[in-house]
Amino acid sequence: MSQLAYYTAEGLKKLKDELHHLKMVERPHITQQIAEARDKGDLSENAEYDAAKEAQGLLEAKIAKMETLVANARLIDDSQMDSSKVFILSKVKIKNLANKAILEYTLVAENEANLALKKISVDSPIGKGLLGKRVGDVAEVQIPAGKVQFEILEITR
Repeated sequence: MSQLAYYTAEGLKKLKDELHHLKMVERPHITQQIAEARDKGDLSENAEYDAAKEAQGLLEAKIAKMETLVANARLIDDSQMDSSKVFILSKVKIKNLANKAILEYTLVAENEANLALKKISVDSPIGKGLLGKRVGDVAEVQIPAGKVQFEILEITR
């Protein structure tokens, strides 16, 4: 059985849009490539046909995987969430107690993490360390470089 995955409305829409693109654009394109390769004659020695069939198999596997993701997706309703503690979709302002750097992140599901957008996964070491903490708490986080302490300065939605 597949694991449930939690998405924001934006993340779920992006996933569904990508699935739609694969089905409605990529699938017909590969079908056309197969037909064109088949029209070139003997299939036993047709590298274009073999490549197109392999691409079709890979695409169908990706579509099946994405359909499973969509079927097991659950939408996160952030309007019902408590902002007194750090949870998924919390925007947190934290201070690294070692170097006094102030950082801001939004905690998101693994599949929506994007460091460039300051979105970190709740499954990342920092995300796990921050979960359940309140403003003023210090989270001790084990990262590859060692242990780091972060003070929670602010939690918003």
